Amino acid sequence: MRRADRLFQIVQYLRGGRLTTAASLAERLEVSERTIYRDIADLQSTGVPIDGEAGIGYIMRSGFDLPPLMFTRDEIVALVTGARMVKAWGGTSMIAAAEEALIKIEAVLPEIDRNRVGDTKVFAPRMGLAGQARELIDRCEVAVERREVISIEYEDGDGSSTHRTVQPLGLWFWGKVWTLVGWCELRDDFRMFRLDRIVNLEPTGNIYQPNPERSLEEFSRQERKRYQAHISEIKDQKEQ
Repeated sequence: MRRADRLFQIVQYLRGGRLTTAASLAERLEVSERTIYRDIADLQSTGVPIDGEAGIGYIMRSGFDLPPLMFTRDEIVALVTGARMVKAWGGTSMIAAAEEALIKIEAVLPEIDRNRVGDTKVFAPRMGLAGQARELIDRCEVAVERREVISIEYEDGDGSSTHRTVQPLGLWFWGKVWTLVGWCELRDDFRMFRLDRIVNLEPTGNIYQPNPERSLEEFSRQERKRYQAHISEIKDQKEQ
């Protein structure tokens, strides 16, 4: 984390009006307490109204407002491009959130930087996803957030249809194709389901409990391991 980002986060943590110790801030930001002491001193020297001392804790007086957001040109381009891609390929709720985010960003930008939002010449054509597909993205995202088991009718690549009960873990976008990563109770293993092959999806009302062995992190670990093994196999074949 950049030092500027860390200072910003410290201010955010202290804005709640509660006494916060250096140890707590150090744990959250994954730095030493000595670093927090230096950061607090630097913030105080620039006029940020932080009271307190080492060993007791810190609190920020009310009435302090952060200055307007400042973004570099590249950061503005990245934000606008990301929002446009979401509007082109995201779900209905994502589109609304992206549009609202851009409005908020423009509202706090200095006037000279507001023009950069509209002047960004990077676009994502709005095509490829029908309204039904966008709604399905939203429904999957909600199921992931709630950890709600879903029942799906799924059509395989060969056209055969199967019924699956899935613990949804996350959504992956591959460029034109969305996939749902989940724990398939039928196969008792991780599976990836293309959203464009989900014929029907229904929530079951059952909430699954987090399980490290069935988590998105474990799925990612296994995928990395398979990828590394594949790369090693290719290298071995080239050396033979």
